[in-house]
Amino acid sequence: QVQLVESGGGLVQAGGSLRLSCAASGLTFSTHTAGWFRQAPGKGREFVAAISRTGINTDYADSVKGRFTTSRDNAKNTVYLEMNSLKPEDTAVYYCAARPYRAALNSRVYDFWGQGTQVTVSS
Repeated sequence: QVQLVESGGGLVQAGGSLRLSCAASGLTFSTHTAGWFRQAPGKGREFVAAISRTGINTDYADSVKGRFTTSRDNAKNTVYLEMNSLKPEDTAVYYCAARPYRAALNSRVYDFWGQGTQVTVSS
């Protein structure tokens, strides 16, 4: 059974930083692309970032480029999202996701999802 468990969310002031983690189990993590998505209240889920199975290639939404960085440690079956210069509009539930690596990095279709972690940025 595949499980993705996010952690690291919380309340932070605008301009602050948070680091989200997503621990994977039940799959060969090194053969899976990982992604991050978010959903703000009253809005649809939107793409945030993706990272290739090796960690060499990454992709970001324009809204977070230069502020967020995703990385992974396949030895620990964990993917990270470092979020800096946070803004109130970054407030959302953040989800990690995974899929087998074969699709292009810019595909937004994922097979496995975590339960999400809340990030709240106060002004």
